[in-house]
Amino acid sequence: MRSRTLSLLGLAAVVAAAAPAASRAAEATLVTRELPVAGTRTLALARAPERFDLVGLHWQGAGRVSFRTRSLAGRWSGWHAAAPEAEDAPDARTAEGVRSRRWKLGNPYWTGPSDRLEYRLRGRVTRLRAHYVWSPVDDVPLRVPSSTATPTVVTRTAWRASESIRRGAPRYASALRFAVVHHSAGSNSYTREQSAAIVRGIQLYHVRGNGWDDIGYNFLVDKYGQVFEGRYGGVERNVIGAHAQGFNTGSVGVALLGNYDSAAPTAEGRSALVRLLAWRLDVAHADPLEVLSMPSGGNPRFPTGVPVLLRPISGHRDVGFTSCPGSIVYGQLNLLARAVSLTGLPKLYAPAAALVGGRVRFTGRLTASMPWTVTVTDPQGTHVAAGGGFGPRVDWTWDARAAPTARYTWAIRAGPTVRASTGSIVAGSGTALTLSAVSAQPATVSPNGDGVADSTTIRYALGSPAMVTATVQDDDGIALATLFSEAKPAGLQSFRWAPDALPDGNYSVRISAKTLDGREVVSTVPVAVNRTLAFVSALPAFLSPNADGRSDSLRVSFALAADADVIVTVRSGPAVSATLLAGRFGVGARSVGWDGTVAGVAVPDGRYDIVVEATTLLGIATHKTKLTVDTAPPVLRLVSAFRRLATVSEPATITTVVDGQVRKFVRRTAGVFRIPAPSSYRNARVAARDRAGNIARQLIIRRKPTRRSAARAGAAARPAGRRG
Repeated sequence: MRSRTLSLLGLAAVVAAAAPAASRAAEATLVTRELPVAGTRTLALARAPERFDLVGLHWQGAGRVSFRTRSLAGRWSGWHAAAPEAEDAPDARTAEGVRSRRWKLGNPYWTGPSDRLEYRLRGRVTRLRAHYVWSPVDDVPLRVPSSTATPTVVTRTAWRASESIRRGAPRYASALRFAVVHHSAGSNSYTREQSAAIVRGIQLYHVRGNGWDDIGYNFLVDKYGQVFEGRYGGVERNVIGAHAQGFNTGSVGVALLGNYDSAAPTAEGRSALVRLLAWRLDVAHADPLEVLSMPSGGNPRFPTGVPVLLRPISGHRDVGFTSCPGSIVYGQLNLLARAVSLTGLPKLYAPAAALVGGRVRFTGRLTASMPWTVTVTDPQGTHVAAGGGFGPRVDWTWDARAAPTARYTWAIRAGPTVRASTGSIVAGSGTALTLSAVSAQPATVSPNGDGVADSTTIRYALGSPAMVTATVQDDDGIALATLFSEAKPAGLQSFRWAPDALPDGNYSVRISAKTLDGREVVSTVPVAVNRTLAFVSALPAFLSPNADGRSDSLRVSFALAADADVIVTVRSGPAVSATLLAGRFGVGARSVGWDGTVAGVAVPDGRYDIVVEATTLLGIATHKTKLTVDTAPPVLRLVSAFRRLATVSEPATITTVVDGQVRKFVRRTAGVFRIPAPSSYRNARVAARDRAGNIARQLIIRRKPTRRSAARAGAAARPAGRRG
């Protein structure tokens, strides 16, 4: 393990706004600098003219970074971990998650006015960046709404969010089911007036430093009880944030400004958090005491699709490898949920509308017995059905079988003191015959027996039951064959078609839906048959162009059934990273190799597509093959020699040698694994090789014998003889 301590003058430039002092402070600014990671270097001790009040570090490599800062008064802070809450992040497969995935992201840390940074490296760190933010404190008080239907919230306009740096439109979840509580992990030493500057600094760091679309949290709460609107999109809408990787969809992220590992939140901060969560979960009609199961969207702790039991008010550590929201706050979450459940009563929980057999059942749960009503409105705004009752449970069914098929709006109400729930549902069965969502996937079929795109799946949706006939037509609309003619129920339908007997060309599948009374709707979907390109492969699927002799190059192979213009490219999303082959080629097999470089420079690690396109008079035949470029070796760490536990940073083949006994097995996911060894083993070596052939640095374990085992070994070594 290596250790370096370096210091650097703060380089965050201040852009002074030429405006009257009474109007508004200067805008927040961010300056990024690369920091040296090789050797040890201390810069001049003279005070720099530049200053910063929030800082965050990014780095590459498996190591860790810690830092401290010097105030303008010359006092050094304590040492802080650069990324104590590393999974405060967007979901990995989103655009904002992809933009920063090559870097480890440190948290934005409020330092107060400072002019110097000192940092330490532990382990392997290959690159390091500092993002210095200067976020001036406003000289005018915040303006907050005096009377609204929501708690008192400092709007984005009031704390002066920078709307010009936002990327794209907000994304929304279909429902909000739970809240994730965080702490920002920065300093607790800030004034009421500095809170808005901290929020501005976090937004600037998240967007310009991390590459995210906007500030990651949906709300932020300071120790004085001020609640700040976070990510843009509407405080009552289910805005998808970037605060809990794998669990951003369907959650609201609330960050307490400060660090609560050893400090308790203030009474003002806790009360504001209770009021905020009580209101926001009430908007979502979510019960703060009801345990739920959420599938993971994928993060280092929970792979994609794994169901996770959660509390409706969870701490960030419940969904990731993090200490967030601090041990003190985390220990108070159950009491916090109880306080939220008792705030703002009465409430309506879990309202729903379910369509079963043409009937719509409306359900919900009230926190007290009271009168309730359900109303249904058609697209023209006419009330078409209503029901009601008295008690703690809402349960009423509307018979929609005689109603026209349409999208109806519904509302569940329980008087003026309960927040009403509204929604919409497609119901009705009788007068509308529709045929929609007709598609063919893939749209181009190559029935050549290579196992790729040999058939297509036709999908469509029926608005009501009908007799469905599927017919194949040529390019002139002449019927060639009837695939089937069967009665189908309303809803989504699909079938598979393999055009083995058809020559290459352009065709269409005609779908006709007809009722007993003679009503008919028709739709067609084009399907091309093109056997030009076949038997495409790109091996190996994992490439490691680092000149170590393992998976340093790949070969792309394909066969042509006709003369064609061929281009073979490597793509990262829609962008072309490299062109491997381009030209006119005749019938037969072809191949091309690639060493993973462009102009002698290796492409960055990541996921790519190898795309082969063959163009003839029939059109373009395309085949994609997945490729992963990985030059970084896996990282092995020992968790417990006594318990025989270790971790590996990525899927790998593990080889162990325990007291001379060799074992080999495959770890298909990153994480903790058990070393196959007896409890009394003495020495062990653990090696790992990832799928690209990169080899980890070995773990070497030498255990000291215990007194008991040494005594047994000594007794076994003594020759047998007479006692005396």
